[in-house]
Amino acid sequence: MSNDVIVLGAGMVGVSTALHLQQRGKSVALVDRRGVAEETSYGNTGIIQREGIVPYLFPREWSTILRHARNQSTEAAYQLSSLPSIAGFMFRYWRWSTPEGKASTAKAMTPLITRCVEEHEHLMTQAGITGMMRRTGYLRLYRDEKGFDNAVREDEKNKTLYGVNAKPLNPAGIAELEPHLKSVYAGAVFLPDPVSVADPGAVGKSYGDLFVRRGGALVEGEARSLTADGAGWKVATRDGWISAPDVVVALGAWSDTVTRAQGVMLPLGVKRGYHMHYRAEGNATLSRPVIDTSIGYAMTQMTRGIRVTTGAEFAHRDAPPNPVQVDRVEPLARSAFPMAERLDPEPWLGRRPCLPDMLPVIGGAAGKKGLWMNFGHHHLGFTLGPVTARLLAEVMTGEAPFTDPHPYRAARF
Repeated sequence: MSNDVIVLGAGMVGVSTALHLQQRGKSVALVDRRGVAEETSYGNTGIIQREGIVPYLFPREWSTILRHARNQSTEAAYQLSSLPSIAGFMFRYWRWSTPEGKASTAKAMTPLITRCVEEHEHLMTQAGITGMMRRTGYLRLYRDEKGFDNAVREDEKNKTLYGVNAKPLNPAGIAELEPHLKSVYAGAVFLPDPVSVADPGAVGKSYGDLFVRRGGALVEGEARSLTADGAGWKVATRDGWISAPDVVVALGAWSDTVTRAQGVMLPLGVKRGYHMHYRAEGNATLSRPVIDTSIGYAMTQMTRGIRVTTGAEFAHRDAPPNPVQVDRVEPLARSAFPMAERLDPEPWLGRRPCLPDMLPVIGGAAGKKGLWMNFGHHHLGFTLGPVTARLLAEVMTGEAPFTDPHPYRAARF
């Protein structure tokens, strides 16, 4: 089977890329070993983070580093056996996490973040699922006055620098927005611009359904089989080899498995994370996602129940699951919201693909005609999938890009 483009990976980034190329007249084969939105795109908090301009930094304060080094934190954990294999990425991430690095990444992130809701709306409208979008913003919660006051000051800076809207709330303001939260918080910050969904996996699958309805080929295959084929590329699928002049690597945390084999070396790391669903007690509900910033976890009302998502685990991508953070945060989450029993047989594990500067790679691979990349979205894959897909599709088809793609080039490394 011959196509114009093969897209490897059917997560939010991959399926959005396939749709945008399809909309520009390309015949596209979307290849995944499982299906649409079956990996990291399934298990996130469901927030389209319109406020997410400022990147997540590696801590540089020694008190914080030493606290995490004890490996008893709820917000971050690591697997000791993985440290040798991830040390290079960790060092580069730490070295980038300076005020200058933060400002550079925020500047580059701004044109992507400012369009993230709009680009999701574009695809949701075409897929007929705009009703899934919840325009309720989300809350960052603080259990102590010091953390709350520091956050308010930082938010004031970010509003001045990047236009990020944030409203501080006292306990009464928290209770007004989320009456079922317990009175354990000194304050909160309300972020009004983000939107959320109650089932991010279902959003991804709806985009996949749209792609197929429009004539796209969704095929089961093995991305690691990618091979140069004359002037193009070929990939082995369940139904045989498929080929195309262009291929897009959009495999998230698995992307470097393919790019390394083609001689493209990038410092891709992984932040792993877990979630568990719970039944809410009685009539308790959450109207929006809430992030318990003091502890390092999030709670979201999902279709299945209350989803509790953990902070970051630094480990090798394929290391065995170690959901200790779920066990650590569960009693703290119960102290904040009336939750009953667990609804999942075991915690779900996802893998966030990260580059040291917390920017994705979007564009072509130098010296590799027809090899394109769209990965490394760190915590914002669900948020940025459609907008980075649009940018890459514009570059690939010769259309004027809506923003300069230079900051996201692979050659920056």
